[in-house]
Amino acid sequence: MNTTTTTTTAAAKRSSTLYMVELAMMIAIILLMSFTPLGYLRTPGLSITLLTIPVAVGAIILGPKGGAVCGLAFGATSFYMAVTGSSAFAAALFNINPFGTFIVCIVARVLEGWITGLIFAALYKSPAKKFSHYVASLACPLLNTFFFMGFLCLFFYNTDYIQGIVSSLGVSNPVVFVAAFVGVQGLIEAGFCFVVHRFQGTFCGTETCIIFKRTAF
Repeated sequence: MNTTTTTTTAAAKRSSTLYMVELAMMIAIILLMSFTPLGYLRTPGLSITLLTIPVAVGAIILGPKGGAVCGLAFGATSFYMAVTGSSAFAAALFNINPFGTFIVCIVARVLEGWITGLIFAALYKSPAKKFSHYVASLACPLLNTFFFMGFLCLFFYNTDYIQGIVSSLGVSNPVVFVAAFVGVQGLIEAGFCFVVHRFQGTFCGTETCIIFKRTAF
């Protein structure tokens, strides 16, 4: 009995250690991409972010909690850029409403990673298992756009800064503003993230998936 208990405890510790190592690796990748050209494709408007890729991978291989932590890392770097002025757009938001900027940058990304993990977990245990990587990979950037723009409109739509952008786009309501402002960027981000489903799929049947099954919730 004691031998069995000891073996189970040792296996749990190994799984926990591997989980933490993989989580640390995903955070390191997010930080590397955030502060190098790897993480963003710069455009005149909002930059196209590729950081949804490691967030999606983290949510898939580490579960909802791991996805939330990866989203937190992504959001923290975005908020840092707002505070330091590294991103002109985020800095402008921060000068208007620091709390609203915190929600837009961090809370939106935590929700993105967490819900992506939930979507993958639900599909992975369903008859639609073979589509789980595809759907989760596509969901992550779409959730990022949805929450980012949703909170942006909630906290900033009526500010002079955003209304100036609204006027320049020639739109008249928040829904059309979102489509005009991030429509193309959102589709490009979704395309990039969707492509990496093949990379994510290589984890199935490995020890990583075993860890996911144990820690998903």
